[in-house]
Amino acid sequence: MKPRRILIIRPDRIGDVVLTTPLIRAIKEFFPDSFIGVMVNSVSGVLLQQNPHIDILITDDPDGKDSGRSGFWNQVNNIRKLDFDTGLMPLPRERHAWMMFLSGIKKRIGVGGKLYQIITGMKTVSRNKYVPLRHEADYVMDLGRKIGVINDDIRPELFITSQEREQAKQILIKTGFDLSKPIIGINPSSNRSVPNWTPDRYVALINALPSDHQLFINIGIRSEELEKHFVQFKDKNLVYSGDNLRELIALCSFCSVLVSSSTGTQHIAAALKVPTVTMFCPLTACSPTLWGSLGNRAITILPPEGYCQSRCPGDPKICPLDEITIERVVAQIKNVITM
Repeated sequence: MKPRRILIIRPDRIGDVVLTTPLIRAIKEFFPDSFIGVMVNSVSGVLLQQNPHIDILITDDPDGKDSGRSGFWNQVNNIRKLDFDTGLMPLPRERHAWMMFLSGIKKRIGVGGKLYQIITGMKTVSRNKYVPLRHEADYVMDLGRKIGVINDDIRPELFITSQEREQAKQILIKTGFDLSKPIIGINPSSNRSVPNWTPDRYVALINALPSDHQLFINIGIRSEELEKHFVQFKDKNLVYSGDNLRELIALCSFCSVLVSSSTGTQHIAAALKVPTVTMFCPLTACSPTLWGSLGNRAITILPPEGYCQSRCPGDPKICPLDEITIERVVAQIKNVITM
């Protein structure tokens, strides 16, 4: 039988890309002779570098090098040359539905039932309005199940080289860290995509921790507003705002615990088996059942009962989770680092 040639298209956010790694692994294990390509964007796609289950990474930048009609057709031609027989699309996007169709991929499967999916003859899997509610990685795995994959292991994974880890180690040592002692990762940034504490609450959290704790504070790429809040902690800690995602992964691998809201960095930490303390909103779109950490020691903190019904501002993207107390988070940090 001719080996399968499978393209997975996931040019999405950090957490979504991380949660697609179980599908990639499951397909390679089920079809060990298969050729697997993954189409990603140029930012989050670097997460998948060094992944041994991927034969080729293809970047798609519709706002840059792959923009316009010529960029689209160049991508179509590139995909056609790779002779994929199966295309999987975890995120519905018209651009990629047509790209798979026009490149001659015979078996095409996506999530949902958009008009362009119907027009292009794409088979679909349904999330059934999230009933019953499952994890995002499990919904993504439905695409593998549709082509016969039998695997329910939805633990994500990321791979870093010894050189990347050594470089991260030197950054920490240069900052003054003692690597024999715990390192607490704190990720206050969420780009207003999910409910999250205000920066002042994270500052209060840091001030509530013993002064001898070593902190890796990831404020995101060029976030001047956040930097104003956390620059005061630079003398003894690493306040990180680099734009090298591979470096961020390597630095996270040294953390004893990562504290955050439901963000991509949370999923990076989980994929590295770093314990996480994560603040969540219980609403379906933000639920830890859908977006919780997988494969690591994961502690979930929710607002007290009744908060979402009567005191939440009503928009998950601006919800400050202000009834999750600093004391609760500190207690969970201590539970992890004193094990």
